[in-house]
Amino acid sequence: MIAKHIPMRSLRKSNFASLVRYITDEQSKTERLGLVNATNCKADTLQAVIGEVLATQQANTRAKGDKTYHLIVSFPAGEKPEKSILQAIENRLCAGLGYAEHQRVSALHYDTDNLHIHIAVNKIHPIRNTMHEPYRAYRTLSGLCDTLENEYGLHKDNHQGRKSVSEARASDMERHAGTESLVSWIRRTCLKEMQATNTWDSLHQVMQDNGLEIRQRGNGLVIESEDGIQVKASTVDRNLSKPKLEKRLGIFRQTQEQAERKAKRRYNKRPVHFKVNTTELYARYQEEQKNLTVKRKIELESIKKYKDRQIEAIKRANQLRRSAIKLISGKCLSKKLLYAQAHQARKTALQSINQDYQQKRQKLYDQYKRQAWADWLKQQALHHDQQALVALRAREQAKGLKGNTIQGEGEVQPGHAPDIDNITKKGTIIFRTAQGAVRDDGNKLQISRGATGEVVTDALHMAMQQYGNQISIHGSAAFKAQIIQAAVVANLAVTFTDTGLEQRRQQLLQQENFHEGRNRSIRERSERGRTDRRSSSRSRWGVAQSVSVGERSDVTKTADRSHRTYTGNDGSNGFNKSHVASIGKKPPSFAKNCLRTLSALRVVRFTRRSEMLLPGDVSGQLEHNRTESDHQLRWGVPQQGIVSDAMNAVDQYIAEREAKRLKGFDIPKHLRYANQSGKMLHGGIRHVAGQALALLRHGENVLVLPIDKKTAQRMKQVTLGEAIAVTERGTLRRAKGRSQ
Repeated sequence: MIAKHIPMRSLRKSNFASLVRYITDEQSKTERLGLVNATNCKADTLQAVIGEVLATQQANTRAKGDKTYHLIVSFPAGEKPEKSILQAIENRLCAGLGYAEHQRVSALHYDTDNLHIHIAVNKIHPIRNTMHEPYRAYRTLSGLCDTLENEYGLHKDNHQGRKSVSEARASDMERHAGTESLVSWIRRTCLKEMQATNTWDSLHQVMQDNGLEIRQRGNGLVIESEDGIQVKASTVDRNLSKPKLEKRLGIFRQTQEQAERKAKRRYNKRPVHFKVNTTELYARYQEEQKNLTVKRKIELESIKKYKDRQIEAIKRANQLRRSAIKLISGKCLSKKLLYAQAHQARKTALQSINQDYQQKRQKLYDQYKRQAWADWLKQQALHHDQQALVALRAREQAKGLKGNTIQGEGEVQPGHAPDIDNITKKGTIIFRTAQGAVRDDGNKLQISRGATGEVVTDALHMAMQQYGNQISIHGSAAFKAQIIQAAVVANLAVTFTDTGLEQRRQQLLQQENFHEGRNRSIRERSERGRTDRRSSSRSRWGVAQSVSVGERSDVTKTADRSHRTYTGNDGSNGFNKSHVASIGKKPPSFAKNCLRTLSALRVVRFTRRSEMLLPGDVSGQLEHNRTESDHQLRWGVPQQGIVSDAMNAVDQYIAEREAKRLKGFDIPKHLRYANQSGKMLHGGIRHVAGQALALLRHGENVLVLPIDKKTAQRMKQVTLGEAIAVTERGTLRRAKGRSQ
């Protein structure tokens, strides 16, 4: 875990509202913005929170520095702590910096290879109106990161800062832009020559041969390249500081000969070392950047000429109007009013023209904005440039996905790829799915978040399309079990390289096929029985209708005998009951060997005279753990109006939650319950329009399930956050205990 303060170099650019809008902007990506929190604020919406913070900052009129503190907390690739841990880390870091009582807005981002949190803190205290600036914040943050990593079992990072500020900025530039910095170029090409000099003249000669200049600035020395880039001499090497150089070479003196000599080498921004050849790509990049500047200049001149023509037309129209007013005969007061109206119209028109020009100008700057090398590669990869994607993945910083991953052992199988949500600077493609997202680094797949059954199935389909049917799974035991279950349920023709996983998949597949075959045979026997009964009934009626009137008495006798065969003592008909035992003793012939497949139905055991039906004899899958009478053999069919009212209540509650979530509230996404099963967390009971609703935490989402009043009354005994077992039919029960 790394916590870093991002200072604002220009005070006029510091703006709390702009920072919050940036960190809470989804940027048309489904896999960018996560949890958003507003702390120590009384407002209800994000816009109101921004207004509240700006009002607090304006209450301090004496502070001249930056009033906003921007903190970034980043985690290693593959590490995804729970939201409760992330919230605790944010609180501890802000409290350690002295901002426990200050207003702040935080946003969780998933759009890079590293999960990270942006925290925008108001430096002005909301009550005292004083500004707080942490002293040596980097030391405080490094100590807190060490402590938090030990407490929560996070990956250990090196928090001992061994680089100067300038050196750290150069490293950041290389990492984010992908080009070599001046510090690295000097160290690679001419540092040893500079260290070997013994006079100032020889040092200046080495500098000039490499297109550099060393000169005095303030109390130290700086090294400047021909394109104006400067770096402190001590940043390149500690032995190049002014005190150490003067101790070795004498008092610093500037020579005039260095301007007359011609440089042998010059510093040019080139890509950092890649594992592939990027010469052709970089030439394309330089050509496009050069063309961007030329096109932008032409477009700017065009809109400026158009603005000048509009201004000239307004001025001519205003001059004609003033001339016409001058020719009007009348009182001076009337002319003054007309002149004032003409002046106001001219002023309004000019303001409108200038505003339109500024908007067009800003649009051109955004359209023809120069990009860094890594950003250009990312943009080309988003436009399906495979060469740029390979270059991104060949960067030295790209180390691939870690954690729960799916890897293929076969060859790439072309197929339909899902929509691309984003591509990181390390070449990781984030694919958008219906319920979540899947990441691909070219060698492995990883489920980004929301690992539901549908997302896991989509990931397996993608792995089969890209790597073939030979799949290897890496990660936790729970993740492997989820992958196997998804492969069996979806009936995918996939083979796992791990023998243990493949054996488990075969076992589950055999069980699934066995149950499916048995259910199919039961349905076929039942359908055959119904067909036989219908055909026998049609044959009897056909005989009765085909006889003549004279033969009716004999046929009636035959029909009566046949009727006695098909009719029992209770008057019921439909099948032969001559061999059926009494109720509850023996099942009918067409229903034999079928009760074991009905464990999900409401079934009670019929008792004899010497037995008593106890609550423990009833199946734990019933809605209520109670006995039922023997004659209640059918489920009550709910009325259509009742079901629609329950669903309307569910939709009404989900709409209300979604409206608040879109305004910036810390509310997870609410969805309808759709026959999901497994263990979920109890999130409470809500009543909407007289309908009781159960809230079930399922991963990142909350499922809303309509329940009856008795179930709602029993659910009051369950504490919030307690695990609840949910069946596919929506039956609730405690993970250990009686059903609800």
